[in-house]
Order: sequence, then C-alpha cells, then structure tokens
Amino acid sequence: MNNVRAPHPRVRDIVPYDPKYLPARAMLSANENPDDVPAPVRDAIARAIGEVALNRYPDPLANDLRYALAEAYGLQRGNVLVGNGGDELLLDVLMCWGGPGRTLLNVPPTFSVYAADARLTGTQVVDVARTDDFAIDEEAVLAAVAEHDVDIVVVCSPNNPTGDVARREFVEQLLDATDALVLMDEAYGEFSGQTTLDLLERHRNLVVLHTFSKAYSLAGVRLGFVLAHEQVITELVKVRQPYSVDAVSQAIGLQVTRQRQAFDERIACIVQERERMLEKLRGLPGVEVWPSQANYLFFRVKGHAQGLWQHCYDNGVLIRDFSTGAQTQDCFRVTVATRDQNDQFLACLGTYLQEGEGR
Repeated sequence: MNNVRAPHPRVRDIVPYDPKYLPARAMLSANENPDDVPAPVRDAIARAIGEVALNRYPDPLANDLRYALAEAYGLQRGNVLVGNGGDELLLDVLMCWGGPGRTLLNVPPTFSVYAADARLTGTQVVDVARTDDFAIDEEAVLAAVAEHDVDIVVVCSPNNPTGDVARREFVEQLLDATDALVLMDEAYGEFSGQTTLDLLERHRNLVVLHTFSKAYSLAGVRLGFVLAHEQVITELVKVRQPYSVDAVSQAIGLQVTRQRQAFDERIACIVQERERMLEKLRGLPGVEVWPSQANYLFFRVKGHAQGLWQHCYDNGVLIRDFSTGAQTQDCFRVTVATRDQNDQFLACLGTYLQEGEGR
C-alpha cells in the first residue's frame, strides 16, 4: 500500500519549531555565547575525548558529570539529572508530570517550547499573560494556581525573550501555595547572578533547569541539567531516554564543569556589553527597550517594524523576530555578542530608522 495513516490528532496542527537559524556575519538570534570555549579548556576537552571508548555505550546517567555538578552546586548526585540539552529535560518533565487530564500553567510571552511540549503530551495549558511591560502578573498566577488543579508551573528566569527575572518573594509564595512541580528555567541565570536553587532545601516541588549552551559556550554540544529533590529526579529517570547524552558530550561537560571559572571573565564582558547596548537603544528615536538580566535585549520599534528583520539580514545581521506575536507586536530580540557585532547591529538599526523617517 502506497499510503500511511495519519499521526495522532494532537500532532496534526503543530508547527515545527523554526528559529530561522540562517548564516549571517553577525549571528545575534539564538542567544549563543559569541566566544568559543577558552583554549586551555578546549585542550583539556581534546585530551578527554581522546580517552573516550567510542565502541562502548556511554554511562546511561552520566554519573561522573552528575557528581561534578553536584559538587559545584553543593548538592548530592541524586539531586542532579543530565539531559541532551535543556529541551530534552523539559519534555521529560511534561512526560512525567503532564499528560491527558493534567495541567501546565504558563506565563507568556515566554519560551515557546513549554506550550509545544504540553501539546505533544496532551497536557492542558492555562496561560496567565504577563503585564503590558512583560512582568509576571503575580496575583493572577497565584489566583490561577488556587483556581485550577495545576500540575506544573514553568517560570523562565531570566525570561526568554524579555530578559526579566522573577521576584524571589513571588517564587517563594508560589512554592508555598501549591504542591505542583515548579520548574524554574534558569538557562540564562549566569548572566543575572540570581538563582532560586537555595530554596530547594525547603521545597521539594522545586526544579531548577540549567544549560551549558549559553554562558559556557556549548550550544553545539547539547547538554543541560536539572537540580531537584531526589524524589523528583527518581521520577524523571523513569521517562528519560536511555543513552541520551553521548560519551563525548559527557566528557566535554565534565571538563567545562571542572573549569567553570575560566568563563567568568567572558560572562562579565557580556553583561557589560548588555548595559552599553541598553543605553544605545534607549537613545534611538522610536525604540522601546526593556532592561535585561540575560545575554540578550528585547525591544520594540514603534510604528514601522515591518521590514526590520529583512533589512538587518540583508546587511549580514541576524536577529530574532517576534513582531507578529499577539503580545509582542513590533518586538525583536537581539543577542549580546562581541562589541564589533553589537555595533554592526546598532548601525543597521540606526540606518533603518533613518530610512523609515524618510519614507
């Protein structure tokens, strides 16, 4: 038979995740670290990879890396689970605590994968929209948790794409108000210097997600991890794909974890550049920009946003377009990169605004 039956109905209308990751002179769309791994760390990685037995399956749970991460964060191995990027771990959470008859509370605009994973797993989504300035509507979230039988709450902090950090007092209120799993996605936390990890001791329903992709320059490796109560990790292991983190990635992650301090100066430089770019954008007419605690800035071009993405790309600068979103009309996100790349973007935006005034 030259035919195939339809997939599950919940998959039928899903639009594949497409970040428009295209080649450009200045890659400012994916929140990557503009610098590769420092040379001494890269040398250590090369030596470690040379010792990997490629004919053997990797440790299914990446235990050496779990031990190293546990030590780095002052926890035990049983509090750590490693995954194939943060994305795999997000799906694991939805597979474990979501599903038909279960509910995820989401606070858009935020990372679109949360809602996408909910749809894939048949999980109901309750959206509590952020305020007009993209802050979490804290009272509305707490009210929704009280009203609905919520199983998972996801809070991205710093939030992607807006860059704001959830107030610590709110997170504590949320953890006290529900036994739902509260996932704090701190993928960009190294750029804010803030974390909720210390709340784990008092709240076994807290899960903190981290990634090697951003601050630690390993977007090409696909390596993430969650920190949680041992009871939560035990449940997540049940749904985790076997051997999802290959032996090479484990070896790389171990070396980077052992030499995390080698990235501190670069993180500080990105934060400094972020503040410089923030002031530059604030000085441009017709541009509204929000303060950020991440390695990107979220901004709105009032009145004539149409065509900005294409103009930037035509001039070798790739940024992320959110301008057609229901809550993010005329908005864009730009990664903080090297000073030269950032200046290319600022010049490109300035030219576009000048041309817009002449139209």
